[in-house]
Amino acid sequence: MSFNFVKKLPTPAEIREQYPVSDAIIQVKKERDEMIRKVFTGESDKFLVIIGPCSADNEDAVLDYVHRLARVQEKVSDKLILIPRIYTNKPRTTGEGYKGMVHQPDPEKKPDMLAGILAIRHMHMRAVAETGLTAADEMLYPENWRYLSDILSYVAVGARSVENQQHRLTVSGIDIPAGMKNPTSGDLSVMLNSVVAAQHGHDFIFRGWEVQTDGNPLTHTILRGAVDKYGKTIPNYHYEDLYRLYEMYQERNLLNPACVVDANHSNSGKRHMEQIRIVKEVMHSRTHSKEIENLVKGVMIESYIEAGSQKIGEHIYGKSITDPCLDWDSSEQLIYTIAERI
Repeated sequence: MSFNFVKKLPTPAEIREQYPVSDAIIQVKKERDEMIRKVFTGESDKFLVIIGPCSADNEDAVLDYVHRLARVQEKVSDKLILIPRIYTNKPRTTGEGYKGMVHQPDPEKKPDMLAGILAIRHMHMRAVAETGLTAADEMLYPENWRYLSDILSYVAVGARSVENQQHRLTVSGIDIPAGMKNPTSGDLSVMLNSVVAAQHGHDFIFRGWEVQTDGNPLTHTILRGAVDKYGKTIPNYHYEDLYRLYEMYQERNLLNPACVVDANHSNSGKRHMEQIRIVKEVMHSRTHSKEIENLVKGVMIESYIEAGSQKIGEHIYGKSITDPCLDWDSSEQLIYTIAERI
């Protein structure tokens, strides 16, 4: 037998009953969800900035960061909606390295899945309760979605997951914006096909249940760059890329055509400081073309308190243990620059 069944975990319903969100969190999420929804439907001309650490590995540092973000949100609320990245699951290309808090609440200790689930839920709840900002997380494991579905305001499906049927079908049943990244190959048709699938309703098996979904009209695309067969990164944030995506949207009967540009990953070649230049170029493209302005609803930025990244065990407060990130001062200034260009 190849599986060693260690212990049966509580269901999402059981976890949500044991660790319920407060009435205040419910109200904040309702209000934030509506504001963000209106950006994707075109009812609001505010711009989304989905920003935060590559991986949320330390609750204190993450909360420190989100508190800083909340203070900036107050200053740019007339133009921007800031959505903190609290990414608790990390896809690993080779399966090695830190896989996220669901596996290891403490990166230096052995995996404990239940402790990880509870730590994730606690951190997200603290962030909303203390700052009033609901967050984004990545849907790496579709069956874990409902552990956080009463807290999150945005979800992303990564480049390695976007072709997966279970991810597409699960997104079709959620009620918040879901960004589908282009695959690492860069094939925009694959990304758009995933949007088509997620915007339609489906019947399928989920967590041992037969379920029906109505489709998610807020499913959209995320451009994150590509990698060629030799491992070279290929950006797809330039004006021509954005306009080509606009044209491809016109060929499909999709609701709420929208795109978010990921300024890091293969768009920056993981050169974290390049995110500043990339975001500025995207903002310029929006001013040059009404079609691109209407299509590009936001940017995604990897940012933390300290610049760059560290190895596990270095214990540098507020510094990424996965991909390198912008430092806080640069990030704050970039947010103000984005607001000036709306």
